Amino acid sequence: MELDDDTRDELAASLYEAHETSEPIAPLTDGRSLTKADAYDIQSKFVDRRLADGATVTGHKVGLTSDGIQEQLGVDEPDFGRLLDTMFVDGSVPFEELIQPRVEPEIGFVMGEALDPPVTYLDVLRATRAVVPVLEVIDSRVRDWDIGIQDTIADNASSAMYLAGEQTNAVDGLDLSLEGVKVHRNGAYQDGGVGAAVLGHPARAVAWLANTLADLGERLEPGQLVLSGSFIPAIDLHPGDTLTVEFTSLGTVTARVSE
Repeated sequence: MELDDDTRDELAASLYEAHETSEPIAPLTDGRSLTKADAYDIQSKFVDRRLADGATVTGHKVGLTSDGIQEQLGVDEPDFGRLLDTMFVDGSVPFEELIQPRVEPEIGFVMGEALDPPVTYLDVLRATRAVVPVLEVIDSRVRDWDIGIQDTIADNASSAMYLAGEQTNAVDGLDLSLEGVKVHRNGAYQDGGVGAAVLGHPARAVAWLANTLADLGERLEPGQLVLSGSFIPAIDLHPGDTLTVEFTSLGTVTARVSE
């Protein structure tokens, strides 16, 4: 049974307050049975509050797309959230605005055409204007990352901020399933992976998103950015860290975290 609208409003309000105060809350699923439909409705209500503050939707993020991140968070399927213009940061990550942040290296797809279902990964590649290297900062408004799939969906897919490299790349001639990445923190190697970790090919994550949005009466539009999911399990972020993400051919992203 789905939650009543008043309860969904209350849960969205609690997520918004956690975002504003950087004070985490208990899992939304504590003592409640949320459906995924409930969770996406709560996400929309949470995002609507941020839009009322002046933010605009600029795209989407797909999460939970690799075995490593699914195992890390104890889930077994992808989810998505909305990207807002206020999530973009240019080089410096304000740690004081975050709760329990982690970072993920991803490929960002800049859409050149709209996508209507049924969508395959080949359709995504044809519709993509460019791909960019991205470092996503994820965060959970739920205390201690104690989340199930419904919790993270409601929490706008645990999104927080993202940084994008300056280099843009045409997809022609690139096999994104073989694209590699290395992550260094404060000069020390942390982890690495390849694009095939993301549902076999990062464009498959975008296709999944396009088909899932269609079920909700939405679609990907030209100019939108889609973050396709992490190559590796998320890496904890600490005050004062410097993170460098080096992709094989897409470019480099560097993030400096405030003290």
